[in-house]
Amino acid sequence: MTTDGTSDVLVRARDLQVHFPVRSTGVRRRTTGAVRAVDGVDLDVLRGETLGLVGESGCGKSTLGNALLRLVEPTGGTVEFDGTDVTGLSSRDLRALRRRAVMVFQDPYASLDPRTTVGQTIAEPLQVHGLHRGAGARATRVAELLDLVGLDPSVASRYPHEFSGGQRQRVGIARALAGEPDFVVCDEAIASLDVSVQAQVLNLLRSLQQRLGLTLLFVSHDLAAVRHLSDRIAVMYLGRVVEVASAADLAADPQHPYTQALLSAVPVPSPARERQRERIVLSGDVPSAARVPSGCRFRTRCPQVFEPCDSVDPALQAVGQGVGGEGHVAACHLHGLVSAGD
Repeated sequence: MTTDGTSDVLVRARDLQVHFPVRSTGVRRRTTGAVRAVDGVDLDVLRGETLGLVGESGCGKSTLGNALLRLVEPTGGTVEFDGTDVTGLSSRDLRALRRRAVMVFQDPYASLDPRTTVGQTIAEPLQVHGLHRGAGARATRVAELLDLVGLDPSVASRYPHEFSGGQRQRVGIARALAGEPDFVVCDEAIASLDVSVQAQVLNLLRSLQQRLGLTLLFVSHDLAAVRHLSDRIAVMYLGRVVEVASAADLAADPQHPYTQALLSAVPVPSPARERQRERIVLSGDVPSAARVPSGCRFRTRCPQVFEPCDSVDPALQAVGQGVGGEGHVAACHLHGLVSAGD
């Protein structure tokens, strides 16, 4: 609990599932299975923190971010936002949630309406939620938001095609902040940007998080970027979170074989150290989310697989307190035989 009596956890997911049905082709289309994009995720996002969510493409991390905001409907499980179960909210109550929980999308051009100026785009949440009523008040607020993200307020009359990719992403961030949210999901927010621009946007997000007291979920496949920005990191594989720890502890002492392989692939800025490092090369491909392996879903690629891995699905379990005192959990039988069904 915080000093004012509120919970430290702003967003809590329990056994969260998002399954997409697979249907046969032809005249009589019938459901033949399901893609288990998110499959039994337990996750807490602490108030005021930046939680990084990392994993290979197709592991379900973007779907998880969308499910937390109910931009896709969960198949099962619960999502609580500030103590309220959002999975059962009505359309009216969900609109109120949209002010407090928002998303910054991956493609800054596709997420902006090319027919409206950036000023109109940023002002839209103000109109929807009834904030800063009146054209003059909204224009003043739009100017403040543009300045907040490092853009000259005079660009409010321009259209998205007149901006670079990094500038368009800043516009997207300004739009997300218009309703003064508590929780921001950044879904691969730097993936489509040049490397030099990525660093600028990362530094902007860190500055805004500290200045406004935001809670961020930073979704990315770039572990180096996640380590730079995050307080804690959750590692996801094939629809399931397999390790959660502080950023420092995950880098210093990864406990899951998948996390160890991911970290070994991150280059270090020292040729001598790079030559001496052990590189963990995983064999095979990521299994289909429509045909998840029995037992541990990482066992088909794990270099440390042993007897119980093919039959027992591991649950997240404590593996230490970590270098910063935060809890460190991993879903791996190397730390004890604990089933996900227990």
